[in-house]
Amino acid sequence: MTETADDLSAPLGQHKPRRKRLRLPFTFMQALAVPLGLFLVTFAGFAIFNKDPLGGEPMTRIAIREPKATEDKPAPAASGHGHESKHETREAPRQAAPGDQKTVTIIDGSSGARHDVVIGAGDEAGDKGAASAPPPVMAGIDQKLLEKSRYGMIPVVADGVKPFNVYAADADRAKAAKMPVVAIVIGGLGVGAAKTTDAIMKLPPAVTLAFTPYGSDPGKLAERARAQRHEIFLQIPMEPYDFPDNDPGPQTLLTSLSQDQNLDRLYWHLSRMQGYAGITNFMGARFVATDAAMQPIIREAAKRGLGFFDDGSSPRSIASQAAAGQSLPFGKGDIALDAVPTPAEIDRALNKLESVARERGVAVGTASALPVSIERIGAWIKTLGDRGILLAPLTTAMLKSRSS
Repeated sequence: MTETADDLSAPLGQHKPRRKRLRLPFTFMQALAVPLGLFLVTFAGFAIFNKDPLGGEPMTRIAIREPKATEDKPAPAASGHGHESKHETREAPRQAAPGDQKTVTIIDGSSGARHDVVIGAGDEAGDKGAASAPPPVMAGIDQKLLEKSRYGMIPVVADGVKPFNVYAADADRAKAAKMPVVAIVIGGLGVGAAKTTDAIMKLPPAVTLAFTPYGSDPGKLAERARAQRHEIFLQIPMEPYDFPDNDPGPQTLLTSLSQDQNLDRLYWHLSRMQGYAGITNFMGARFVATDAAMQPIIREAAKRGLGFFDDGSSPRSIASQAAAGQSLPFGKGDIALDAVPTPAEIDRALNKLESVARERGVAVGTASALPVSIERIGAWIKTLGDRGILLAPLTTAMLKSRSS
């Protein structure tokens, strides 16, 4: 029997058993490699056999909830339009559209100015619920001329009554039939409260105001415009040739989308405010030049009793041809008054507009709400009557063009 040094030095009668070391059949690295390998095999199998076509793409899931409409007390009618509603005002359902609570850059089609706008989101956390809701039905709106869409209330013809006729501004149609008529449309409103308010308050009621669907509360500014007896049009963002480098904003109508997709986007825009007599393009040189894209929009405008105004920015536009087969009022811009936004050039464009009106009987000028534009147009309008030219709302000019 062999004895070790430990055995010889241990006290008599106290045998100390030898400790045995536990030896594993694999190393620590081998133990770590096994679960890692199983994970990789599982992941590879999921990637190969998963049928999700959006696998790997970033996704956002939005819970769409539609609360019940609430009833308020009847609202007073806006002055100047002569169409008081006897119906109760109902709050439109919440908009749950793609692009909700999103910051976008809006490009003014005339001046090129850029504005960052928050769509459907409040400035403070405590105001998110109210700001993300759609604008309530505006004062003086005929409830019979609205129907519910999944985004909110949109125009509709009721008992043969059309929004174009109800929301057209008052005008002396008999006088317009005998005199050269000039209409002026100020566009790009609703983005920037200061410039929108200047256009509303500094220009006479016969000037038509066109609002974009963007901004935290476009309906509020549109309601103020109607209270000052301006008629309003709604600008529909449409695809320009250099899209997406030049992007009109969320829910832009695109030539690459199907008819149903573009109509769905159109409904989103139509629900942003009420009380407009018609719609007009916001940018959209490619879209208005594409027959397959424009035809459904023109048909929908006619179906809902609206007019359509082509701002004249695209020489290839087929809007007039598309409108010819539909029973809707149509108009087209003749001159962009502030394409060069200097006093001298604006005055020159206004004089040209007057010449076109004398030659054709009716002419339509378009402009943005730049301070210089509002100042020069306002000064020109004050002397217009002395020169035998009638300033009339866009709807009056459209009806005169249709009858001539």
